[in-house]
Amino acid sequence: MAAAACAGMKRPRRIRNRHRRPVIGITGPDKHIAWGWWFGSLAVRMAGGLPVRLTPGRATRVGQLDGVIIGGGDDIDPQLYAGDPGTGHYDAERDRFELAVIDAALKERRPMLGICRGAQLINVAHGGDLFADLRPMRVQTGNRRLILPRKTLNIRRGSRLAKLIGQPQTRINSLHHQAVRRVGRGLQVSGRDLDGIVQAIEKPGRGFLIGTQWHPEYIPQRGTQRRLFKELVREAARLRS
Repeated sequence: MAAAACAGMKRPRRIRNRHRRPVIGITGPDKHIAWGWWFGSLAVRMAGGLPVRLTPGRATRVGQLDGVIIGGGDDIDPQLYAGDPGTGHYDAERDRFELAVIDAALKERRPMLGICRGAQLINVAHGGDLFADLRPMRVQTGNRRLILPRKTLNIRRGSRLAKLIGQPQTRINSLHHQAVRRVGRGLQVSGRDLDGIVQAIEKPGRGFLIGTQWHPEYIPQRGTQRRLFKELVREAARLRS
Protein backbone atom coordinates (compact mmCIF):
# COMPACT_ATOMS: atom_id res chain seq x y z
CA MET A 1 0.00 0.00 0.00
CA ALA A 2 2.83 2.38 0.80
CA ALA A 3 4.41 2.19 -2.63
CA ALA A 4 1.20 2.95 -4.49
CA ALA A 5 0.11 5.86 -2.37
CA CYS A 6 3.52 7.48 -2.03
CA ALA A 7 4.16 7.61 -5.77
CA GLY A 8 5.48 11.02 -6.77
CA MET A 9 6.11 12.00 -3.16
CA LYS A 10 9.37 13.06 -1.62
CA ARG A 11 10.66 11.88 1.74
CA PRO A 12 8.02 9.95 3.70
CA ARG A 13 7.05 11.20 7.14
CA ARG A 14 7.20 9.18 10.30
CA ILE A 15 3.98 9.13 12.30
CA ARG A 16 4.30 9.67 16.05
CA ASN A 17 1.68 7.73 17.94
CA ARG A 18 2.61 7.43 21.60
CA HIS A 19 -0.84 6.25 22.67
CA ARG A 20 -1.15 3.70 19.85
CA ARG A 21 -4.47 5.03 18.65
CA PRO A 22 -5.78 3.86 15.25
CA VAL A 23 -4.12 6.09 12.62
CA ILE A 24 -6.59 7.55 10.11
CA GLY A 25 -5.28 9.30 7.00
CA ILE A 26 -7.41 12.16 5.64
CA THR A 27 -6.73 13.16 2.04
CA GLY A 28 -6.87 16.70 0.71
CA PRO A 29 -5.23 19.22 -1.62
CA ASP A 30 -1.69 20.55 -1.44
CA LYS A 31 -2.54 24.15 -2.23
CA HIS A 32 -4.29 24.96 1.05
CA ILE A 33 -5.47 23.35 4.25
CA ALA A 34 -9.15 22.71 3.61
CA TRP A 35 -11.86 23.19 6.23
CA GLY A 36 -12.64 19.51 5.74
CA TRP A 37 -9.26 18.65 7.27
CA TRP A 38 -9.87 20.64 10.46
CA PHE A 39 -13.38 19.31 10.98
CA GLY A 40 -12.48 15.79 9.83
CA SER A 41 -9.47 15.60 12.13
CA LEU A 42 -11.65 16.74 15.06
CA ALA A 43 -14.24 14.07 14.24
CA VAL A 44 -11.52 11.39 14.11
CA ARG A 45 -10.05 12.52 17.45
CA MET A 46 -13.51 12.52 19.03
CA ALA A 47 -13.90 8.93 17.82
CA GLY A 48 -10.60 7.89 19.40
CA GLY A 49 -8.35 7.94 16.33
CA LEU A 50 -5.19 9.80 15.36
CA PRO A 51 -5.73 11.89 12.17
CA VAL A 52 -2.90 12.33 9.66
CA ARG A 53 -3.11 14.75 6.73
CA LEU A 54 -2.43 13.17 3.32
CA THR A 55 -1.78 15.21 0.17
CA PRO A 56 0.24 14.57 -2.99
CA GLY A 57 3.10 16.57 -1.48
CA ARG A 58 2.93 15.33 2.12
CA ALA A 59 4.67 11.99 2.08
CA THR A 60 3.31 9.31 4.38
CA ARG A 61 3.83 5.59 4.14
CA VAL A 62 0.20 4.60 3.84
CA GLY A 63 1.10 1.18 5.17
CA GLN A 64 1.33 2.93 8.53
CA LEU A 65 -2.35 3.85 8.36
CA ASP A 66 -5.16 1.84 9.91
CA GLY A 67 -7.94 3.57 7.97
CA VAL A 68 -8.53 6.24 5.34
CA ILE A 69 -10.89 9.14 4.73
CA ILE A 70 -11.02 10.41 1.14
CA GLY A 71 -11.92 14.05 1.66
CA GLY A 72 -14.04 16.59 -0.20
CA GLY A 73 -12.94 19.36 -2.54
CA ASP A 74 -12.80 20.27 -6.23
CA ASP A 75 -14.68 18.49 -9.01
CA ILE A 76 -13.19 15.27 -10.39
CA ASP A 77 -11.70 15.49 -13.88
CA PRO A 78 -14.47 14.16 -16.18
CA GLN A 79 -11.85 12.38 -18.31
CA LEU A 80 -11.60 9.83 -15.50
CA TYR A 81 -15.17 8.66 -16.05
CA ALA A 82 -15.63 9.45 -19.76
CA GLY A 83 -17.76 12.45 -18.92
CA ASP A 84 -18.33 15.53 -21.04
CA PRO A 85 -15.56 18.12 -20.78
CA GLY A 86 -16.67 20.70 -18.28
CA THR A 87 -15.59 24.09 -17.05
CA GLY A 88 -15.04 23.13 -13.43
CA HIS A 89 -11.84 23.46 -11.43
CA TYR A 90 -9.85 20.22 -11.49
CA ASP A 91 -6.78 19.02 -9.62
CA ALA A 92 -5.28 16.24 -11.74
CA GLU A 93 -2.43 15.57 -9.33
CA ARG A 94 -4.82 15.11 -6.44
CA ASP A 95 -7.06 12.87 -8.56
CA ARG A 96 -4.13 10.57 -9.34
CA PHE A 97 -2.92 10.55 -5.75
CA GLU A 98 -6.30 9.73 -4.24
CA LEU A 99 -7.02 7.02 -6.81
CA ALA A 100 -3.74 5.41 -5.75
CA VAL A 101 -4.75 5.65 -2.09
CA ILE A 102 -8.16 4.11 -2.85
CA ASP A 103 -6.61 1.29 -4.87
CA ALA A 104 -4.11 0.50 -2.12
CA ALA A 105 -6.75 0.66 0.63
CA LEU A 106 -8.96 -1.74 -1.31
CA LYS A 107 -6.11 -4.20 -1.81
CA GLU A 108 -5.15 -4.14 1.86
CA ARG A 109 -8.78 -4.03 3.03
CA ARG A 110 -8.34 -0.88 5.07
CA PRO A 111 -11.58 0.67 6.36
CA MET A 112 -12.43 3.68 4.20
CA LEU A 113 -14.88 6.59 4.34
CA GLY A 114 -15.41 8.81 1.30
CA ILE A 115 -16.85 12.29 1.87
CA CYS A 116 -18.54 14.25 -0.96
CA ARG A 117 -15.87 14.30 -3.71
CA GLY A 118 -14.33 11.30 -1.93
CA ALA A 119 -17.51 9.24 -2.32
CA GLN A 120 -17.64 10.21 -5.99
CA LEU A 121 -14.00 9.21 -6.54
CA ILE A 122 -14.54 5.83 -4.84
CA ASN A 123 -17.38 5.29 -7.29
CA VAL A 124 -15.19 6.27 -10.25
CA ALA A 125 -12.44 3.94 -8.99
CA HIS A 126 -14.97 1.10 -9.22
CA GLY A 127 -15.88 1.95 -12.81
CA GLY A 128 -18.90 4.13 -12.09
CA ASP A 129 -19.61 7.63 -13.36
CA LEU A 130 -21.10 10.93 -12.23
CA PHE A 131 -23.64 13.57 -13.00
CA ALA A 132 -21.37 16.49 -13.89
CA ASP A 133 -24.04 19.01 -12.84
CA LEU A 134 -27.21 17.86 -11.15
CA ARG A 135 -28.65 21.30 -10.46
CA PRO A 136 -31.32 21.03 -13.23
CA MET A 137 -32.45 17.72 -11.70
CA ARG A 138 -33.44 19.15 -8.34
CA VAL A 139 -37.14 19.63 -7.73
CA GLN A 140 -37.84 19.02 -4.06
CA THR A 141 -34.43 19.61 -2.57
CA GLY A 142 -33.24 22.87 -4.12
CA ASN A 143 -29.72 23.91 -5.11
CA ARG A 144 -28.84 26.05 -2.13
CA ARG A 145 -25.63 24.87 -0.44
CA LEU A 146 -26.24 24.25 3.25
CA ILE A 147 -23.68 23.36 5.89
CA LEU A 148 -26.46 22.71 8.41
CA PRO A 149 -28.59 19.54 8.16
CA ARG A 150 -31.64 20.75 6.27
CA LYS A 151 -32.14 17.95 3.72
CA THR A 152 -33.71 14.53 4.19
CA LEU A 153 -31.80 11.29 3.61
CA ASN A 154 -33.81 8.13 2.96
CA ILE A 155 -31.68 5.14 3.99
CA ARG A 156 -31.84 1.74 2.32
CA ARG A 157 -33.21 -0.90 4.65
CA GLY A 158 -30.70 -3.63 5.51
CA SER A 159 -27.67 -1.59 4.49
CA ARG A 160 -24.66 -1.08 6.73
CA LEU A 161 -25.51 2.61 6.82
CA ALA A 162 -28.99 1.76 8.12
CA LYS A 163 -27.50 -0.30 10.94
CA LEU A 164 -25.15 2.56 11.84
CA ILE A 165 -27.72 5.35 11.73
CA GLY A 166 -30.43 3.25 13.37
CA GLN A 167 -33.37 4.92 11.63
CA PRO A 168 -34.86 5.00 8.11
CA GLN A 169 -34.35 8.74 7.68
CA THR A 170 -31.98 11.41 8.93
CA ARG A 171 -31.14 15.02 8.15
CA ILE A 172 -28.00 15.89 6.21
CA ASN A 173 -26.26 18.94 4.78
CA SER A 174 -25.56 19.59 1.10
CA LEU A 175 -22.52 21.30 -0.47
CA HIS A 176 -22.33 19.55 -3.85
CA HIS A 177 -23.47 20.00 -7.44
CA GLN A 178 -22.24 16.61 -8.69
CA ALA A 179 -23.28 13.11 -7.65
CA VAL A 180 -23.05 9.43 -8.46
CA ARG A 181 -24.92 8.47 -11.63
CA ARG A 182 -24.01 4.87 -12.57
CA VAL A 183 -22.89 2.93 -9.51
CA GLY A 184 -19.51 1.21 -9.79
CA ARG A 185 -18.90 -2.55 -9.70
CA GLY A 186 -19.49 -4.14 -6.32
CA LEU A 187 -21.02 -1.00 -4.81
CA GLN A 188 -24.62 -0.39 -3.86
CA VAL A 189 -26.69 2.68 -3.12
CA SER A 190 -27.52 2.95 0.58
CA GLY A 191 -29.15 6.39 0.66
CA ARG A 192 -30.97 8.90 -1.55
CA ASP A 193 -32.48 12.35 -1.04
CA LEU A 194 -36.05 13.37 -1.83
CA ASP A 195 -35.19 13.84 -5.52
CA GLY A 196 -33.77 10.31 -5.72
CA ILE A 197 -30.19 11.60 -6.02
CA VAL A 198 -27.61 9.19 -4.60
CA GLN A 199 -26.37 10.40 -1.23
CA ALA A 200 -24.61 7.28 0.08
CA ILE A 201 -22.86 4.22 -1.32
CA GLU A 202 -21.23 1.22 0.32
CA LYS A 203 -19.53 -2.05 -0.58
CA PRO A 204 -21.28 -5.08 0.93
CA GLY A 205 -19.12 -7.88 2.25
CA ARG A 206 -15.95 -5.84 2.23
CA GLY A 207 -15.70 -4.50 5.78
CA PHE A 208 -16.14 -0.77 6.30
CA LEU A 209 -16.40 1.11 3.00
CA ILE A 210 -19.01 3.87 2.94
CA GLY A 211 -19.25 6.99 0.81
CA THR A 212 -21.40 9.96 1.86
CA GLN A 213 -22.32 12.73 -0.54
CA TRP A 214 -22.88 15.01 2.43
CA HIS A 215 -20.27 16.24 4.93
CA PRO A 216 -20.75 14.46 8.29
CA GLU A 217 -17.63 16.15 9.70
CA TYR A 218 -19.44 19.52 9.62
CA ILE A 219 -22.31 18.35 11.84
CA PRO A 220 -20.62 16.52 14.74
CA GLN A 221 -23.38 17.71 17.08
CA ARG A 222 -25.55 14.97 15.58
CA GLY A 223 -24.93 11.54 17.04
CA THR A 224 -25.98 9.88 13.77
CA GLN A 225 -23.02 11.54 12.04
CA ARG A 226 -20.49 10.80 14.78
CA ARG A 227 -21.31 7.11 14.40
CA LEU A 228 -19.70 7.08 10.95
CA PHE A 229 -16.35 8.13 12.39
CA LYS A 230 -16.70 5.89 15.44
CA GLU A 231 -17.33 2.87 13.23
CA LEU A 232 -14.40 3.76 10.97
CA VAL A 233 -12.06 4.02 13.97
CA ARG A 234 -13.52 0.89 15.57
CA GLU A 235 -12.88 -1.12 12.40
CA ALA A 236 -9.39 0.33 12.14
CA ALA A 237 -8.68 -0.68 15.75
CA ARG A 238 -10.00 -4.19 15.14
CA LEU A 239 -7.74 -4.71 12.13
CA ARG A 240 -4.80 -3.23 14.02
CA SER A 241 -5.07 -5.71 16.90
